[in-house]
Amino acid sequence: MSKKISAENIKELRSKTGAGMMDCKKALEASKGKIDIAIENLRKKGLAFADKKSNRVATEGLIDSYIHAGSRVGVLVELNCETDFVARQPEFHKLTKDIAMQIAASQSVRYISKNDIPEDVILYEKNIELNKEDIINKQIDVKKKIIEGRVNKRFKELCLMNQPFIRNPDINIEELVKQHIALLGENIKIRRFERFLLGEGLEAKSGDFTQEVSNMINNT
Repeated sequence: MSKKISAENIKELRSKTGAGMMDCKKALEASKGKIDIAIENLRKKGLAFADKKSNRVATEGLIDSYIHAGSRVGVLVELNCETDFVARQPEFHKLTKDIAMQIAASQSVRYISKNDIPEDVILYEKNIELNKEDIINKQIDVKKKIIEGRVNKRFKELCLMNQPFIRNPDINIEELVKQHIALLGENIKIRRFERFLLGEGLEAKSGDFTQEVSNMINNT
């Protein structure tokens, strides 16, 4: 039986490492509640102390691009750090390229994190789930839990930070960024991105030449 992880345990580990709440919870679960092992594991993953840097100003960095084979999908991404020195490091360049490649591969992604999702999109997704036939007759409290679970799942699909890293699915993009914060010693933020799909938003032109000729004759 796995050891139950208390909020106090998580708070203690967070205060000792500066890692995020969910990262602390996962580390404690993996170490069966042993703080020292959890700290060691967080440090190996590069997560310890990363959160302490997350509020520092990051205005340097790179704008990079990725064009997928066949030139039908392209991405522009801006990744920020604190100094020009770190922006020139090969590890930072590789991270930028990896994130651009991740965006190209993530068709559902629209936002960086849940905090970036507009309120109208949140309400829209909740209304969709609220009106699904399979929950109409369920009790209100049960219905609320189902809606919350489904909406949170949908938000994870929409947010870049929640995506499993394509080069290592054992971590997500948020953890990847934290690892580089620990490695390079500066705050790193994905500021913005744009994904381009060839022909997206354009109507396919009809190839019915006979109909076009017929319309021209009828209009003369």
